[in-house]
Amino acid sequence: MRWRGGRESDNVEDRRGLRAAPALAGGGIGTVVLMLVAWYFGIDPSFLLPSGPSGGSPQQQAQLSPAEEQARQFVSVVLADTEDTWRALFRQMGGTYQDPKLVLFSGAVQSACGFAQSAVGPFYCPGDHKVYLDLGFFDELQQRFRAPGDFARAYVIAHEIGHHVQNLLGVSDKVESLRRGASAADGNALSVRLELQADCFAGVWAYHANRSRQILETGDVEAGLNAASAIGDDRLQMRTRGYVAPDSFTHGSSAQRVRWFKRGISGGDLRQCDTFNAAQL
Repeated sequence: MRWRGGRESDNVEDRRGLRAAPALAGGGIGTVVLMLVAWYFGIDPSFLLPSGPSGGSPQQQAQLSPAEEQARQFVSVVLADTEDTWRALFRQMGGTYQDPKLVLFSGAVQSACGFAQSAVGPFYCPGDHKVYLDLGFFDELQQRFRAPGDFARAYVIAHEIGHHVQNLLGVSDKVESLRRGASAADGNALSVRLELQADCFAGVWAYHANRSRQILETGDVEAGLNAASAIGDDRLQMRTRGYVAPDSFTHGSSAQRVRWFKRGISGGDLRQCDTFNAAQL
């Protein structure tokens, strides 16, 4: 993937090297008691207390290695490319694209959607319009899921940005409303359609980014398809459980994720990403 030398986004928030603690409700007396307990036992009280909405402690970040700095630069360039693409597409639709923030973290993070550890993987929080990413997931993508390559990593970012696009278009709110009165199985089915649409949107980004800036090299599309396949629910369940339970799918099977990414990248047409009215996923 051709990304070096590309524009870097100003919307990357790097919290690596900062500790995150679960947000404490209220404050006041409960907070004072926690601080007194911490001091009594010789614990740094800042470890227990979030410093504002980010939840990071007010200590300086550790010095980043050249590899870590390159990873940050890669994420920043890909994010900038999604900004350029979606700004243009929203203008064509008569709207205005609102850039999201992308938060890099290590281990755990506090977001408007709650406290999360790296094990949950990359995620988008509609409450604060931010994508959260522990770059360790890229190593896991290569080593555990055997989906190497820059474009495989770019697909992951573009998928999460796809959720931001859904939020801006009002799709996320509609799905959340439908989930409230749905059974567990029906709620999962709605989640699958939401995730597959984000895969399609990732393909739409790739199509337009390549058309405008020629980012794709030989093998990149295959790398993206491999990443989509590697994190399908059926493959993940077989790996962790030893069996597949389709009713519990929340992201879609490997074949479905590949199919919808292909639909997006084949023509870059948002109208082809309507997973909610598709008779077959």
